[in-house]
Amino acid sequence: MDHIENSGKFKGLQVNKGTSEQPMVNPYMKDFKRFKRKEYSADEFVEGILKGNISILSQAVTLIESSRIDHQILAQEIIEKCLPYSGNSVRIGITGVPGAGKSTSIDVFGTHLIKQNHKVAVLAIDPSSEVTKGSILGDKTRMEKLSIEKDAFIRPSPSAGSLGGVARKTRETIILCEAAGFDRIIIETVGVGQSETAVHSMVDFFLLIQLAGTGDELQGIKRGIMEMADGIVINKADGSNIEKAKLAQSHFRNALHLFPLPESGWKPEVLTYSGYYEIGIPEIWDMIDKYIDFVTKNGYFDYRRNEQSKYWMYETINDRLKSNFYNNDLIQSQLKVLEQDVLNSRISSFSAATKILDIYFENVK
Repeated sequence: MDHIENSGKFKGLQVNKGTSEQPMVNPYMKDFKRFKRKEYSADEFVEGILKGNISILSQAVTLIESSRIDHQILAQEIIEKCLPYSGNSVRIGITGVPGAGKSTSIDVFGTHLIKQNHKVAVLAIDPSSEVTKGSILGDKTRMEKLSIEKDAFIRPSPSAGSLGGVARKTRETIILCEAAGFDRIIIETVGVGQSETAVHSMVDFFLLIQLAGTGDELQGIKRGIMEMADGIVINKADGSNIEKAKLAQSHFRNALHLFPLPESGWKPEVLTYSGYYEIGIPEIWDMIDKYIDFVTKNGYFDYRRNEQSKYWMYETINDRLKSNFYNNDLIQSQLKVLEQDVLNSRISSFSAATKILDIYFENVK
């Protein structure tokens, strides 16, 4: 197309011809099929996982986390077939307040374990936004050394609004990681609320990371977490902070005397270390190894694993019942009506709850 600006009336102006109009469809789209990811059967997934194929393991974990019904059916079949090959790892839960250095510590812990000829899987629970429901999933970027190790598998997962911010499918992911040959499983909590309770219910050793020099050293002591902890470690014990860390260590040791001896019979230890400078790392794992040896000999290790399996069976039942209730079409319609009745003070909250449950139980198949 020729432009009017190129006529003699407009001196000093010149407009070049543009390119011809391009088609909207990408001409390379015809080759898209060759980039399509292969779909595996349950047996092919299991075979790949047992061979330690990280790519197939990652895809299987994605199926576990998916909300699609067909993905869930396939994931459960994979889990059932991997179960006989699971249970052969030491599962460690790590918690602590944000900023305590959990990710940095796990990076150092993991590389230390790999040097000891272990295979390490890290399941990092990333908090989901209450507003957008999204997660950054950036823990892997803070585990620079571990992320390049061939014997390491790092999987950040969104908490997706489940109990205390703990990913609901983490325990099933543990089974797949164990079947893939990972003998040390580290689970990092988001460090808020009730997430510690859920993580404690799926690990063998629960490690609490604390900081020194942040004010009141005992402020971080919460009875529930302290009673769950099998070991307490105080991070950033380096430079001018060493004395503060030792003082905090003394405070925590004294505080532990106020609690009864745990059911395992193990008296929790308090150690200091520096994740950044990699000081005191072997001592922490010596403590964990001593604990595992201790509870294996007295039978508590197997007892706790059995109790955890039972706990998660009931948790799954509760979760399925809740999902079935809220996805019921009749319940969804009646809830809106009863909600308005409650807001307009025509019925009490407790009466409304009783009424909707009666409707559910009368119509449930």
